[in-house]
Amino acid sequence: MSGRNWFITGGTPGGFGIAFAEAALEVGDRVVLTSRRPAELDEWARGYEDRVLIVPLDVTDAGQVQEAVRVAEQRFGGIDVVVNNAGRGWIGSIEGMPDSGVRSTFELNFFAVLAVLRAVLPGMRARDSGWIVNVSSVAGLHGVTGFGYYSASKSALEAVTEVLREELSATGIQVLAVEPGAFRTRAYSGFADVAVEETVTVYRPMLEQVRAVMVEQDGAQPGDPQRGARAVIAAMAHNPPPRRLVLGGEGFDTVVSTLEAAIQDISAHEELSRAADFPDSRKTGQPISVRQSAAVGVSRGPTR
Repeated sequence: MSGRNWFITGGTPGGFGIAFAEAALEVGDRVVLTSRRPAELDEWARGYEDRVLIVPLDVTDAGQVQEAVRVAEQRFGGIDVVVNNAGRGWIGSIEGMPDSGVRSTFELNFFAVLAVLRAVLPGMRARDSGWIVNVSSVAGLHGVTGFGYYSASKSALEAVTEVLREELSATGIQVLAVEPGAFRTRAYSGFADVAVEETVTVYRPMLEQVRAVMVEQDGAQPGDPQRGARAVIAAMAHNPPPRRLVLGGEGFDTVVSTLEAAIQDISAHEELSRAADFPDSRKTGQPISVRQSAAVGVSRGPTR
């Protein structure tokens, strides 16, 4: 069979999962789309006949993940592209979000991704080819007030994606981080009927304002999920492909300004940074990179 086989998590009507699926189908590929509520996708899937397989899946259940990947590989003979798209955000302060909310955030946005990766990578390594597309967020590079733990889970996903890319660099498997900004999915509308669970009352007015702004913006977000998904497919065709792809103009501007400000802040205190070394180990010129230090055997890991 020609064309690629996609495995996409987080299939919901009007969401990014459907957008990725439709973009893949547009170029002649086949799609396994997972969903916690697969019946919602039945009518949509019928239009694509045997090129689409809907699989019920709660990505926070590692056993279900393994079974869904087995079914996908059995149906289409292997997975060429996995899109870790499932995820959501919970509103809450760093101090006062209930522990259950913090854990739910990381279970869905981080640990579930690890479960999918561990399920699909053996097959990809056996074929020495494939694509890992981890859908992060602009919030993973620029934290969002009121969504601190969502931002933290996406930052963790960013770090895992970076390391995974290096670990797979000698294989034929490509790894891409995708950071959408505000996109016109149904994500914002869900906050209209969800009460803010907050244990520290002083933060509640701020959190209620954050929620109100998101509900007000619903339907007016600048990002188009279909165009975003097509941009990802276009990026995958670049030679070489990007390591990360920010989606949306506002998101792009936010990420660039955040990184520029970080470089400016770090550089402003370079003298203090370098003063922390033993005097006889200080060198002038360009600092050695992490990759270079690992190559010459001097990297000692993240100690402090």
